[in-house]
Amino acid sequence: MTTLDRTETWPETERREAQRSRLLDMGGEILRGNAFYRRKLGDAGIRDARALVDGWGSVPFTTKAELSADQDTHPPYGTDLTYPLERYVRLHQTSGTTGRPLRVLDTAESWAWWRGLWALIYGAAGVTAADRVFFAFSFGPFIGFWAAFAGAEGIGALCISGAAQTTTERLANIVAAKATVLLCTPTYALRLAETARAEGLDLAHSDLRVAVLAGEPGASVPATRERIEAGLHLRVVDHTGASEVGATGYSCDARDGVHLIEREFIAEIRDERTGEVGEEGQGELVITNLGRWGWPVIRYRTGDLVHAKRERCACGRTSLKLIGGIAGRADDMVIVRGVNVYPAAIENVVRAIRGVAEYRLEAHEERGMTELRLVVEPEPGIADGIGERVGDALHQALGIRCAVTLAAPGSLPRFEMKGQRFVRVDPRQP
Repeated sequence: MTTLDRTETWPETERREAQRSRLLDMGGEILRGNAFYRRKLGDAGIRDARALVDGWGSVPFTTKAELSADQDTHPPYGTDLTYPLERYVRLHQTSGTTGRPLRVLDTAESWAWWRGLWALIYGAAGVTAADRVFFAFSFGPFIGFWAAFAGAEGIGALCISGAAQTTTERLANIVAAKATVLLCTPTYALRLAETARAEGLDLAHSDLRVAVLAGEPGASVPATRERIEAGLHLRVVDHTGASEVGATGYSCDARDGVHLIEREFIAEIRDERTGEVGEEGQGELVITNLGRWGWPVIRYRTGDLVHAKRERCACGRTSLKLIGGIAGRADDMVIVRGVNVYPAAIENVVRAIRGVAEYRLEAHEERGMTELRLVVEPEPGIADGIGERVGDALHQALGIRCAVTLAAPGSLPRFEMKGQRFVRVDPRQP
């Protein structure tokens, strides 16, 4: 049974007091040295740390567009830097899937903070110094699993890089090195399972026992999680986070959501309809990191849509839980004939249908309304009736009609990092 950190079972009063104390310390440091937040908070009449803490409800949000514009105006790193450049030891970029990549810097202290976050994530996954951790990751400028690698080193686990390897080579190395833990995206975990099956590699006899997956909602999508677990013969743990924010959470044995690391983050939920902010409910996740003083974000609008609930979990944790993980991105939600549709909900339906190897969801405007088309790639030898089965399942589960077409086996793209299965198209283009 996993031993919980004391901060994972905090009573409400202790959590609030600890967060306020951390925010007070961080606020003083930022307002002394960080030009971006000194200017931004000053414009809101907040000029000292006490005003930041006591006037929290009036503190303005931070957006990715703001940070990007700041780096455009003050290239190459912008002004969200609390210390002289000589203090920084790591430079990473966001993935760029929602705009121009941001350059994100860490000091030695904040990189140690990242390692501490991953120690909690590994603890929740049952990963220890006895494990051999395989990173199926390219180790490019995207922060991805760089921090996870450092965190695994920190707990004393054996770290195995899968950089500059094909999928086949990675599978061979996983088996040969007797890796026990896999880290990658849910999309790439599916690719590993597909390749292993195609090559007749039975991973049931490998040493793999757990996968910590991140970068997209798939690990908390039940049908996707079940497909990965069946294909790789292991247990899946979800992890949430972002380059701009940090490693924010992890799933537990209850398997119904993701716990946020509240000793290091203040989480809020912004109602998309009203703009009101609360500590629970449905809406956009807003995050403040408390340990990354060199490149902080305060009330950062993540763009992630969640359903947050605070109650004691069956696992014993009292931290805020994102029910079902991250539902999707705010800019990905589409309204189809009055029904709000999230790509993750469609993924859960499609992945549950046997015989679907891969898919792509296309949205386009027609007579002022959003229409969807689902392109399904069947597994080899499976085609008859699969389009109808997918269409019927979507209508039954989500109440939408969606055109379904078939693609030739192997024709849809496979992804190493985040899958890009949802695209907006112009039907006028050939």
